[in-house]
Amino acid sequence: MDYLKTQGIDTLHGTIKISGAKNASLPLIAMTILAKSSVSMQNLPQVADIKTLLKLLSNLGATVDFGEDSVLVNTTTLTQTKATYDIVKTMRASILVLGPILARFGHCEVSLPGGCAIGQRPIDLHLKALEQMGAKIAIKSGYIEATAPDGLKGCAIIFDKITVTGTANIVMAAALAQGVTTLTNAAREPEVVQLCEILNASGVKIDGIGTAILTVHGTDGELLNIDEFSIIPDRIEAGTYLCAGAITKSEITLTNVEPKHLNAVLAKLEEMGSTFTTTVDTITIHPSQNIKPVRIVTQEYPAFPTDMQAQFLALATQADGVSIIEEKLFENRFMHVSELQRMGADISLNGHTATVSGKTQLGGTDVMATDLRASSALVLAAMVAKGETNIHRIYHLDRGYDSLEKKLEGVGAKIQRLSE
Repeated sequence: MDYLKTQGIDTLHGTIKISGAKNASLPLIAMTILAKSSVSMQNLPQVADIKTLLKLLSNLGATVDFGEDSVLVNTTTLTQTKATYDIVKTMRASILVLGPILARFGHCEVSLPGGCAIGQRPIDLHLKALEQMGAKIAIKSGYIEATAPDGLKGCAIIFDKITVTGTANIVMAAALAQGVTTLTNAAREPEVVQLCEILNASGVKIDGIGTAILTVHGTDGELLNIDEFSIIPDRIEAGTYLCAGAITKSEITLTNVEPKHLNAVLAKLEEMGSTFTTTVDTITIHPSQNIKPVRIVTQEYPAFPTDMQAQFLALATQADGVSIIEEKLFENRFMHVSELQRMGADISLNGHTATVSGKTQLGGTDVMATDLRASSALVLAAMVAKGETNIHRIYHLDRGYDSLEKKLEGVGAKIQRLSE
């Protein structure tokens, strides 16, 4: 099993190229199930979750051909409609195949999903919406069994809470449905927007893209012509490296980035003293030498993202004062706190709120990654800790970061991947 050995450093310097967004790639890979021919995707991140979902499609009968940061997927050869436990258990996003397979074939079996243990992310919103569209749903022996022998039918759907994967799943299901489907309280994340834009360009008229109300005009079972496309930059990866610049008080430049997707993150970094120079696809951080404390509340896009909470918590340990971070989306997303405390961080938890008292001199030690974003928070802390830090269980990190240690090493970090 691999781990990361990191030494505390003085400053970083240089440029980091941001990879394609994992959270955009996953629904777009599932979307290929709706295509009538091969689909080419560019700017594909080399992360474990992507490989897992493509393996799932291969198991269902698709052909997958990899290029350099690209993939060609042909789902016209699909022969199976059952997503088995051995694949789905490792990645919750596997549920994204449910909507498109059901819409295309009229039946689908998907194992109940796994993924990071950051709290409940119920799929009942997905299932309720599919039932409204005419599907019959049953849970048997750990599998979701869905059938729609007469096809899915458009209807009015109101999500009780905002769900990113639920929105993506139902948009894909609605793409091949009969009639018009209206989704109210839809997710507005850039990753959902790109999915809708590509479907819209492929013959599925979608009104309200980027808003909380989406209207999808189904094709009544007609498969789609999907042209080659490039995946949007990963805003969470970008935000993580901006935090690396801030916590080490280093000026670094990010390329292949979409600044407007990071408005909430940039605003909080500015509150903490950093300034930025941006172009259409670059961001340079000019960090403060005296980091200010901050108050953060995680909410759905366009508010502050839950996927950046752990990284900012690590950054807050180096702020001059008390920071308050409230996690409103997941009930179990402070597991990294105990590991940061092992490094000397002064953090207290009260329910869904963390109080971070800084500035604290962190010390290197052995720590354990508990989920994807917690992993990157430990890397950030290790870069300013005195001495050596060994970060274990980094398979969590590999699920969502493309060559993190190589990118950080390229700007001066003392970090290396080793096996234990």
